[in-house]
Amino acid sequence: MSSLPSVCIIGAGCSGFTTAKRLKDHGIPFDCFEESDDVGGNWYFGNPNGRSACYESLHIDTSTTRLQFEDFPAGDDWPHFPHHSLIHRYFRDYVDHFGLREAITFDTAVDRAVRRPDGTWEVTLDTGESRSYDALVVANGHHWNPRWPGYPGTFDGTMLHSHAYRSPFSPVDMRGKRVVVVGMGNSGLDIASELSHRSLAQHVWVSARRGVWVLSKYRGGRPADKMMMPPWMPKKLGLALSRRAIKKILGNMEDYGLPKPDHEPLSAHPSVSIDFLAKAGSGDLTCIPEIARLDGDAVVCVDGTRVEADVIVCATGYTMSFPFFDDPALLPDERHRLPLFKRIVKPGIDNLYYAGLAQASPTIVNLAEQQSKLIARHLTGRYVLPDAEEMKAIIAHDERKHLGQYYAAPRHTIQVDFARYVRDLHKEIEAGAKRAKATVR
Repeated sequence: MSSLPSVCIIGAGCSGFTTAKRLKDHGIPFDCFEESDDVGGNWYFGNPNGRSACYESLHIDTSTTRLQFEDFPAGDDWPHFPHHSLIHRYFRDYVDHFGLREAITFDTAVDRAVRRPDGTWEVTLDTGESRSYDALVVANGHHWNPRWPGYPGTFDGTMLHSHAYRSPFSPVDMRGKRVVVVGMGNSGLDIASELSHRSLAQHVWVSARRGVWVLSKYRGGRPADKMMMPPWMPKKLGLALSRRAIKKILGNMEDYGLPKPDHEPLSAHPSVSIDFLAKAGSGDLTCIPEIARLDGDAVVCVDGTRVEADVIVCATGYTMSFPFFDDPALLPDERHRLPLFKRIVKPGIDNLYYAGLAQASPTIVNLAEQQSKLIARHLTGRYVLPDAEEMKAIIAHDERKHLGQYYAAPRHTIQVDFARYVRDLHKEIEAGAKRAKATVR
């Protein structure tokens, strides 16, 4: 029987199963519970648990070399920007290659997780069964609970969130319809571009509360994310060089018919599209200001513009949610903030790990793979955390470093620069190993 702590992993998306792989490598006993019938989470198209936001045409905005797991490289024949079906197959192949499937309990949700007075976790499953664990890994994702805008008024047409969008024909047939897409994040750009094809919607309007910089997937014939500034470069210099290059290549957003951004490039989570600018410049879609209210068969914008519409697609983001927690201390605050040490650990609770709870540029797919290294070492005693007060100070420092370039918004509260984050994480793992050796002495 193992003397190592027992662990419960909630979720078998990419964050959950790569953590499971790392725990298995270290001989740490664990159970992984997945509400669905397969792995993949958000990248499982048609996921029966209702948590996937995949639409039929979806391709990832991160290039293959940036998204692949270091323990399981993607194929040499992969395209630069894979379709969701290829990514899901890759995830399934990863799980099967490392023999993880039999360690995952499918079609089983965690209804409740409560930390007992002795620090252990009581986990209640939707089967009614309760189990005890020494540690808990939360890997339930953060792109499944839609955030809806609260517009006054009523709308006579159909309103849906981008989370429910599957194609121009499902769940709503939008052929010949007047469509308003709200939001200019990646999903909003994708959906608006797709619907604006002249054989589909009658016309598409894109409403946003502020202008954005729409970046291309390619720069000089290469995936743009391969040309990100290296983490050793001073961030201020790297940002200045990148912003200058973006402006030189793209020009002004107003020249494409988009609203002028009120911020510098890279001051928001990147909005990336291969064809949105061309669609806007060609008149296939029209940008309009923020919606002030709904007005029966139309939307009315803050500048008084009234646009008649049949369908509104709200690409307005997601709320971090952990429905199995009752303790407010384990949940985001009213500003959608959940400060964590290295985006993993809440100070004062050293047997709870949040995996993949970050918005990384360029990728989230293998971020949890890196985080799992700290988690496994901590569980085996080869890594020791700083004390709670030091962790809080480091959190504040890290947030200034990672969030300083972004304007304040709920979507930016968990933003990290992947390369810089991983470099810092590895340094922290080394520091924690030294603390562990000092403790043994």
